[in-house]
Amino acid sequence: MDAATLTTSTQDYLLFLFPAATTVLSPLLAVLLLAASLIWLFPGGPAWAVHAIIFRLRLRLRLRAGTNTPTPPPGAPGVLTALAGPAAHRALASLSRSLPGGGAALSAFSVGLTRLVVASRPDTARELLSGAAFADRPVKDAARELLFHRAMGFAPSSGGGGGYWRALRRLSSAYLFSPRSLAASAPRRAAIGERMLRRISAGGGEVAMRRVLHEASLEHVMATVFGARYDPESPEGVELEEMVKEGYELLGVFNWGDHLPLLGWLDLQGVRRRCRSLVARVNVFVGRIIEEHRQKKKKSGGDNGEPAAGDFVDVLLGLESEEKLSDSDMIAVLWEMIFRGTDTVAILLEWVMARMVLHRDIQSKAQAELDAVVGAAASSVSDADVSRLPYLQHIVKETLRVHPPGPLLSWARLATRDAVVGGHLVPAGTTAMVNMWAIARDPAVWAEPEAFRPERFEEEGEDVSVMGGDLRLAPFGAGRRVCPGKAMALATVHLWLAQLLHRFEWAPAVEGGGVDLSERLGMSLEMEKPLVCRATPRW
Repeated sequence: MDAATLTTSTQDYLLFLFPAATTVLSPLLAVLLLAASLIWLFPGGPAWAVHAIIFRLRLRLRLRAGTNTPTPPPGAPGVLTALAGPAAHRALASLSRSLPGGGAALSAFSVGLTRLVVASRPDTARELLSGAAFADRPVKDAARELLFHRAMGFAPSSGGGGGYWRALRRLSSAYLFSPRSLAASAPRRAAIGERMLRRISAGGGEVAMRRVLHEASLEHVMATVFGARYDPESPEGVELEEMVKEGYELLGVFNWGDHLPLLGWLDLQGVRRRCRSLVARVNVFVGRIIEEHRQKKKKSGGDNGEPAAGDFVDVLLGLESEEKLSDSDMIAVLWEMIFRGTDTVAILLEWVMARMVLHRDIQSKAQAELDAVVGAAASSVSDADVSRLPYLQHIVKETLRVHPPGPLLSWARLATRDAVVGGHLVPAGTTAMVNMWAIARDPAVWAEPEAFRPERFEEEGEDVSVMGGDLRLAPFGAGRRVCPGKAMALATVHLWLAQLLHRFEWAPAVEGGGVDLSERLGMSLEMEKPLVCRATPRW
C-alpha cells in the first residue's frame, strides 16, 4: 500500500469513527479564518487589534465599559512593510493622507507585532515630542548590540535609569555644546574648513563632495571628542572610516527581528553577528585612545582638576568617583558621539551643495552677500561673519526643510505609559514617530512646499527657529530628547558653507548637466547618488 492510499484510508477511518468531525471542524475553520481576517483588516493592523481585544477585556473586568475612553488613532489595515524600504518617510506620508477621520495628524500602523503611531502635523508632533510619556526610545537590537543603550541616544531618561542619562546630558552640555565651548572651538572649525578648501583646490576641479565633507566632519568630531588629529590616509584613519561606515549600515538597516521576536532570535539578517564583530573592533580602537589619555595623565602628574580644553575623554576620566563611568560605558558614549557628530553635518552639507549647483541664482545671491560682508578677496571667513549672513542661514534652513537628514527624526520615541495625543489613545509600549518630512511638505503649513525658496524666511516676516521651538520645522527634534549638539552642527554647517561658497564657484561636473536629487533613507536621508561637481576658484 502506497503513502497516498494509506493517508486516504486513515482519513476515511477517522470520519467513520467520528462522523460529526466534519460538521464541527468546518465551522471552526471558518470562524478562525474570519477572526484572522478581522484582525488583519483592523484599523492599524494586527498589533492594534490585539491591543483592542485586551483593552476591551480589561474594561469589562473593571466594569468600566460605559465610561468615555479615547479611541485609538485611525489606521491602515495589515502589516506595514514600508519602513523596510528606502523611502519610508514618503510612504508613511502617503498612507497617512489616505486615512479617513484626520489620519494625517496621527496615524496607527502595525509593524510585525509592534504598534506604531506617526504624527504628521505640528500640533500632534509637539504633543509627542514634549510629552513626558514619550521621553524614552525603543532600543533596537542593533543599538543594544552596539552598546548605545549606555549612551545618550538610547539610555532611558525616566525611571531608575534616568539619572545616568541626565548625567551624560549635563556633561555634554557643559563641556561640548555650551556657548563657551562653541566659541572656544571656532578657530578649530575654521582651520578644518581651510584644510578642506586646500584639498578641493588640489583635486583639479572635480570634487566628490561626500568624501570631502565626511573627512572634514570626522576630523572635527575626532578633535572635539578625542583631542586627536584625524589623518584619513593613515591605517587608523582607514580603520575608523570602515567602522563608521559599518555602524551606519547596521543602525540604518530595517531589522524585522525588532518587530518579530522569533526572527530576532534567529538573526536571519545577520545584524547581531555583524554588530558583535564591529563592537570588538570598536572596543580595541576607542579603548586604546582612552588608555593613551590615562597614561598621558599619569605622566603629567595626575588630575589637576582642569580637564583638557575641547577633549571630552579627559572630562570623562576626571569625573568624581560617584559619577565615574566604566570603560565600557565610556566607549559607548564616545563611539555614539562619532556617529551623531559626523553624520548630520556631512549629509546636510552635501544636500546644500547639491542645491547650490542646481540653483545657480541662489548661489550667486549668497556669494554677493559674502562679498559684501567678508570682502571679495579676503582669505578666510570666520564664525563672527556668519551672524551677518542671513541669506546663507536661510539657505541652510530651507535645505533642512526640504531635505531633513532625519525625516522621521532618526530615532523613534516609546510611550512608557498610556497617553492621549490629538484626542486619541496611545497605549503604553507603542512606538511613536514624527514625520518631519510630511510636515515640511504640507501645503497647509508651508506655501509652495515643493519649491526650494530660501526667500520664504524673509517673506514670512518672522523667524522660524529650527532649534525645536517651532514644530513646523524641527529637524533636530524637540522636548527632552532634542539633539544636544544642534548648535554645534549648525555652527559648523554655516561656517563651512560660507567658506565653500566664498572660495569657489560651483557647477555640475559635466557642462550642461544637472543634479540627481534621488534620496535613500538609511540611518539618515542621504543622496542616493553621491554628489560630484566642479569647483572653480573665484579668484
